[in-house]
Amino acid sequence: MVKTRIIPSAQGAHAYPLLIKSLLLSGERYHPGREIVYADKLRYDYRTLRKRIHRLANMLTAAGIKPGDTVALLDWDSHRALECFFAVPMIGAVLHTVNVRFSADQLGYTMNHAEDHLVLVHDDFLPVIESLEETLTTVRGYIQLSDDGGKATRLPVLGEYETLLAAAGDHFDFPDFDENSMATLFYTTGTTGNPKGVYFSHRQLVLHTLNELGLLAAHEGQSLLRSNDVYMPITPMFHVHAWGVPYVATMLGVKQVYPGRYEPDKLVRLYRDEGVTFSHCVPTILQMILECGEAARTDLSGWKMLLGGSALPLGLATQAHRKGIRIHAGYGMSETCPLLCLTHLSDAELALPMEEQLPLRIRTGMPVPLVDLRIVDGEGREVAHDGETLGEIVVRAPWLTQGYLKEPEKGAELWDGGWLHTGDMASIDPHGIVEIKDRIKDVIKTGGEWVSSLALESLISSHAAVSSVAVIGIPDEQWGERPLALVVCKEGEFLEAQTITAHLQRFVDSGHINKWAIPRQIRIVPEIPKTSVGKINKRLIREIETSNGGEGA
Repeated sequence: MVKTRIIPSAQGAHAYPLLIKSLLLSGERYHPGREIVYADKLRYDYRTLRKRIHRLANMLTAAGIKPGDTVALLDWDSHRALECFFAVPMIGAVLHTVNVRFSADQLGYTMNHAEDHLVLVHDDFLPVIESLEETLTTVRGYIQLSDDGGKATRLPVLGEYETLLAAAGDHFDFPDFDENSMATLFYTTGTTGNPKGVYFSHRQLVLHTLNELGLLAAHEGQSLLRSNDVYMPITPMFHVHAWGVPYVATMLGVKQVYPGRYEPDKLVRLYRDEGVTFSHCVPTILQMILECGEAARTDLSGWKMLLGGSALPLGLATQAHRKGIRIHAGYGMSETCPLLCLTHLSDAELALPMEEQLPLRIRTGMPVPLVDLRIVDGEGREVAHDGETLGEIVVRAPWLTQGYLKEPEKGAELWDGGWLHTGDMASIDPHGIVEIKDRIKDVIKTGGEWVSSLALESLISSHAAVSSVAVIGIPDEQWGERPLALVVCKEGEFLEAQTITAHLQRFVDSGHINKWAIPRQIRIVPEIPKTSVGKINKRLIREIETSNGGEGA
């Protein structure tokens, strides 16, 4: 143990804990009149936001919620979710943002596993919660969230959110407590078994917010969120706190637009009518936006978009650029809060024409400040920084989850050797730019050679008629595995498998890929299975292929 000199504290000095309540101090100071907008239903300013958060704290306390209790939220992206992001952890309780796209069985499992005490539930999710009510063993009460008049329900509700809020006092004395107290909880799915509970402390969320605030604003020519921007999330707020950006936006005091349920045409209308300048989403959502009717009639130039969750294909990035969207790529995981890497271009790269910048912008990016990121081989040794050698990304940072709720064995596996293991295969170049090649479980080994499914997807997506693509490895008696590609055409386009084969052959001829990387099977399909947060669901695709003997659905 290294001996250090500890700074002494004067008598009476205040030990300032890093608590979420501190993030609420500055937005109202800077821009008290800026708006919080909920779709076309409600708008109010930062003064009102503060009062509503105080009212919500009083409302939760009146409902019997105490420090350490868990409050479940089932809602679309709304002002209510933003208020819960603050009020619930600020009273010392834990906010469980429930994945509303889980199956009923998964919902019941996660809510019991989290030991939810109070459930705030939107009218749209009343039927599934009603069906689960008798099995939710720890729930003591429900609060109904309604947009257009409350629906009748047989749940024993304490009341409707707005009615209860109006009756509550607009001042709450938020206490100080240990900054390492759990603040938020959500569940992430894996390849097998039940969803796993990922949790974060006040300290972790504050540090992540401060880091993200500086990173999104600091770099000239690459800034995404500054004081004059208008922010609208297109990543569900139940998924890693909408990547933590609502905390940043509130601290900064920018106008915030919450769209409710994601409907592509509505998202574009809100972008246009509310002057949105910054959003973030996964590539499949961006694809839906670009292909909707409103996008065809709307100038999207000036919309800065941060893409993450899965690899951004070059074809999709090019399509977005042609509509005027400025693309940036980010990387992280549910377990990492999530920010680990972000697009970073040198001055020389920023001077390039945008068509030449796009392949650089879709790379995984550079590790962000305070992140210690390494790429290691199977023995835990760092690989060469040559942009070619592959290894697993392992990380350390102040905001990484310390385990999985009630699952110490899985937590120990995640943190094997004192580094958080991401399960992502990547290379790193001499300039520190990381490029993910695949998930460890998704990389394809054919004839003893590794083939990146992500690289193949990016090449296939560059065909003008391709809307989306997924590539997986399927068993092959001769080669061990061979790639299988599922391809969705753009509306009004027609493709055949041999067209994609010929398209890929050009990259073989240029030496970009080897001939054995061309998928032996290419299927043109109407849609590709997605996860609950819009990512391509390769686990399900593999299950379908296995159950059908490799012949597809």
